[in-house]
Amino acid sequence: MYKLISVLFLGLILIAGCAKQDKNVIKVALAGPLTGDIAAMGQGMKKAIEIAVEEANQSGVLKDKKFQAVIFDDRADPKEAVSVANQIVSDPQIYGIVGHLNSGCSIPASQIYAKYNLVIITPASTNPKLTQQGLKNVFRVCTTDDVQGSAAANYVIDKLKIKNVSIIHDKTPYGQGIAENFKATFENRKDKVLSYDGINTGDKDFKALLTKIKTFKPQLIYFGGVYSEYGLLSKQAKELGLNAVFFSDDGSSSPEYIKIAGSASEGNYVSMIGIPPAKLKKAKAFLDTFASKYPGTDLQPYDTYTYETSKILIDAIVKTNMDKSKIADYLATVKFDGILGITSFDANGDTLNKSISIYKAKNGKFEYCE
Repeated sequence: MYKLISVLFLGLILIAGCAKQDKNVIKVALAGPLTGDIAAMGQGMKKAIEIAVEEANQSGVLKDKKFQAVIFDDRADPKEAVSVANQIVSDPQIYGIVGHLNSGCSIPASQIYAKYNLVIITPASTNPKLTQQGLKNVFRVCTTDDVQGSAAANYVIDKLKIKNVSIIHDKTPYGQGIAENFKATFENRKDKVLSYDGINTGDKDFKALLTKIKTFKPQLIYFGGVYSEYGLLSKQAKELGLNAVFFSDDGSSSPEYIKIAGSASEGNYVSMIGIPPAKLKKAKAFLDTFASKYPGTDLQPYDTYTYETSKILIDAIVKTNMDKSKIADYLATVKFDGILGITSFDANGDTLNKSISIYKAKNGKFEYCE
């Protein structure tokens, strides 16, 4: 009897909680790593969507309704991403998802969103497999690993005049995927890479692997992964006297890399999707707002893209008169004029913008090369 009363009481609480939901609130979800080794990127994404939502509400675009950003921490863990996705689809007031950051999270989570025809637009997941699943609800504003990995390899060959390389990746769909694309382009144009090795995310000591790589005497080491491991690899390589240039991807193009690697970052490279925000005229207002709201806070690689993604999703919700069933179809034909220029998507949901930028660490910061 006691158990029955307890269950009934719990049910009443849940019903009451549901009844209190504000029907004048339209929720947009952000899913990303708010904690863990790459939390700086997730926290930057959170700031960006909150700015976009605040601007939408100030504009009064929904008249008697308000947008609300709801934030979910996937910890850059695919299993946690699935759990987050199930939480998101259980809330009928959520109209779409901005995220995830990691491809390894976006791919399994997207399958859950698809079952509920809930749109996901990622500002950062670059593995081509994400949009090759045949899901009409999946879009991305960032270009893919095959574009970025190839661009990096061509830069290494044509501009840095590198003749031999070793490659390391972090075994994730993102890191390994982009490393494989770099490897394919390099070997197609030059010769076989000297070595190709994987590490585990979260590991801290890479000296055994770097000591082995040192025997091959590579001119350059390419790393597919994120800044937390890239920083440690660069630092430990210098400690071992491994005098190779390091080159990594957009996941490493955070100021956090330089903080971790310290002086060992000097002269190393990263690639990044798109054109530098400072060179985008329409991005100035966002950059000024960010600097005003978060003084002294570094802009992370995907803050600008998260802001743009949020604006695209908000626009789609408004233009479809808040009809979830029409949002994916609207996005399939959209030509959104925003801070990144005109964003539109191909039949798979991939952006038609394919620009890649290269940066070099110099005097404690990344400087734009081309």
